[in-house]
Amino acid sequence: MASRRSNKRKRRRRGRFGFLYKLLSLVIILVVVAAGCVVFFRVEEITVDGESKYTAEEIIAASGVEQGDNLFLINRAGTAQKIYTALPYVDDVSIRPALPDGLVIHITERIPTAVIQGGEGWWIIDKKGMIVEAVSSGTQEGLARVTGLTALLPAVGTKVAVEDAETFRLESLLELLTAMEEWNMVGKVSEIDLSSSANLLMDYDGRFTVRIPMSADFSRKLRALDAVLQELQPNESGTIDLTREDEVRVIPDYGGN
Repeated sequence: MASRRSNKRKRRRRGRFGFLYKLLSLVIILVVVAAGCVVFFRVEEITVDGESKYTAEEIIAASGVEQGDNLFLINRAGTAQKIYTALPYVDDVSIRPALPDGLVIHITERIPTAVIQGGEGWWIIDKKGMIVEAVSSGTQEGLARVTGLTALLPAVGTKVAVEDAETFRLESLLELLTAMEEWNMVGKVSEIDLSSSANLLMDYDGRFTVRIPMSADFSRKLRALDAVLQELQPNESGTIDLTREDEVRVIPDYGGN
């Protein structure tokens, strides 16, 4: 009986030592792997892809990543934030390692759509209302000049803010800019007038004044506009009224060509 108890205690001790041995072995393996990752996998080449107005050198400099940095110790979120802060035209950043020694930075650029006045100048914005650049004039090629809305304390790299009384106008503007991008009308609209609380006015292609309710489904309205434009002749001009539900009225400008 005593012999059997002794054998059981020995087996339990061997079992405990076996578990500790396996645990210690696992820890050693993990330490060796971690040390290998620190010693090896150093950044030797940084590649930038995607459409961007910035050069690869500017993007790499903004990222703060340098040759010799460890691929697995790079803070990707922090690196992306550095790029956003330094380069306001950047809309999205993804960063991934390209083993064994490469790093890829993929850039998605903001599309400028309009120019809005605020403070003592004019500011280029995208469809989300992000201010990407300060300019000296409201007339910028390919961009819609916004009137009837004033930016409050504008600064590059921030979103457009307005007085509380103008919040609805701003929301309508951003929805319209999104629809313009959807229907490939960016560059065709030269002015957006938000002075009225009921309807907004667009100058389209230098030929038509387009009237749309301020609270409209802009994607649906621009789809209707696109359809009617395809039926009109290149020399026609006038007013296109989209204020009525399910009806488009074209009022010709008989004084035009």
